[in-house]
Amino acid sequence: MFRQELTGAWDTGKRDLYEEAAALGGLTPFMAAPREGRSTNPVGLMIDPDLFEVVRVTDHDLPWKPIHHVEVRLRGCPRPLHLASAHLCHFDPDLRATEARRLTCLADYRRTALIGMDANSYAHRTTDEIASPIDWNQVEDAVHYQHRTIERHGWRVNGTRPSEILTGGKGIFTDLAHYAATVLDQTEALSPTASLRRTDQGPPQRIDVMMGTPDLASALIGFEVVSDAEVRAVTDHALLIARFDLAELRRILASAH
Repeated sequence: MFRQELTGAWDTGKRDLYEEAAALGGLTPFMAAPREGRSTNPVGLMIDPDLFEVVRVTDHDLPWKPIHHVEVRLRGCPRPLHLASAHLCHFDPDLRATEARRLTCLADYRRTALIGMDANSYAHRTTDEIASPIDWNQVEDAVHYQHRTIERHGWRVNGTRPSEILTGGKGIFTDLAHYAATVLDQTEALSPTASLRRTDQGPPQRIDVMMGTPDLASALIGFEVVSDAEVRAVTDHALLIARFDLAELRRILASAH
């Protein structure tokens, strides 16, 4: 379970973090340490200890938020799985590009990796997206305009650099929602994920994503975007659920290379 904005969860001995993990069925929680003078909403993730054994935990330090990286092994499988929770910088498209390039390192040396993140940016492929396009001339929030657009050929356009870096070109990672929509025929996987409640930032967009190295795609059997009233009561972001075939996942992680 990938978590963003674990606000206050580090306080009082991480009491809130452990309470949440216990309420979710006894998961083992991890989170990045807050940094003085930076974001006070660190990321984290939780794993099922019956399924995974922990190999290593690393914070990849970056100027705004660290990337939290937990290396695990699916029990009985020699090949490790690298899990990363990330929340890309909300105010700087250039820093988001740097953060995305840091995430590419998880896939280096033919590693198998799975990322859950708030990208604060948009998919570079637009053909299959089902969110309404943003007309930036109609966006009331001027700060949001500065945070989310980049200049190309003299025009301000959607910031898409993280998507281009991570899933464009040779495809270091596979956008799991896009795979579910285009390969598994689950078109609702590309539903908007944020902003679900604000009306001054244009129509809701798909900025929350899960990505896996291409070898993981064959194990994906479902991808769901949950944005019902219960979710909207506590957040303006949708809940993403990716489902994998465990037998296929074991096959992928069965060989150490």
